[in-house]
Amino acid sequence: MSRPRRHGQRRGRRDIALGVLGALLAFGVCEAVSRSGIVRRDYLPPASEVVRRAVELAGDSAFLDGVGATLRAWALGLALACLIAVPVGLLLGSVPVVDAAVRAIVEFLRPLPSVALIPLVSLLLGSGTGTEVALVTYAAVWPILFNTMYGLGESEPLAKETLRAFGFGRAAVLLRVDLAGAAPFVAAGIRISAAVALIVAVATELLSGFGEGLGIFIAQAQLATDGTRDVLAGVVWAGALGLAVNGVLVWGERRLFPWTPERRGARP
Repeated sequence: MSRPRRHGQRRGRRDIALGVLGALLAFGVCEAVSRSGIVRRDYLPPASEVVRRAVELAGDSAFLDGVGATLRAWALGLALACLIAVPVGLLLGSVPVVDAAVRAIVEFLRPLPSVALIPLVSLLLGSGTGTEVALVTYAAVWPILFNTMYGLGESEPLAKETLRAFGFGRAAVLLRVDLAGAAPFVAAGIRISAAVALIVAVATELLSGFGEGLGIFIAQAQLATDGTRDVLAGVVWAGALGLAVNGVLVWGERRLFPWTPERRGARP
C-alpha cells in the first residue's frame, strides 16, 4: 500500500472520529441544558428523548411513507436537474457567444430562492408532487451547471490539440476530453445539489402544507400542544438523510475519480 493512500486512510479515520466526538459533545450539551432547567423542556426536550422518538418513528409506517414521498421528489428533482444542467453547462462552457448572450438571464434567475416561487409554481402545476419536483429541480440546477462550466475550463489543452491533430471534430473533443476532465467537478456539483435538493424538498412541504412527506410531518407536529419533541425528531431524520446521501456520494466520487489529489490523500 502506497504512503499517500495510507495517509488518506488515516486522515479519513481521524475525520470520522472527530465527527463522532463532535456529535456526542453536541448531544451532551443539549441533554445537560434541557435537564438543568436552563431552558424549558417545552422548548428544548432532552436530546435522549428526541433521539428515542426518532428511533420510534422508524417503526411508524405512515411516517416512513411520508419520508419515502420526500425522497421520491428529491430523487426525481435531482435527476431532472442533472439532465438539464450538464448539457446546458457544456454548451455555455464551450460556446462563449452563447454564454455571453444568456449570462444576464442566468445571473438574474440564480439568486431567486425556490421557496419564494411556491405560489407561482402552485398556480401553474397545482398543489402536488409536480410543484415540489419543479422547485427541487430549480434549486439543484445551479451548482451542477456552474461546476460543469468551471470543469470545462480546467480541461487539458494538450489533450485537445492532440485529438484535433488526429482529425477528431469539436464534438468528439468535447466528449472525450472536456467532459471527462469536467466529470469530477460535475460530481462535486451533484453532491452539493443533493443537499440543496433535500433542503428544498422538506422546506417546500413545510411551507406549502400540501401533499405528504417529512416536511408535512414537521409542520403538523409544530401545531400540536406538545409537539416540540416530534418536530426535533423530524429534524433529526432530515439531518440523518442528508448525512447518508452525502456519505454515499462522497464514496462514489472516491471510487469513480481516485486519481484526483484530494482522493489520493496527497498533499500539494
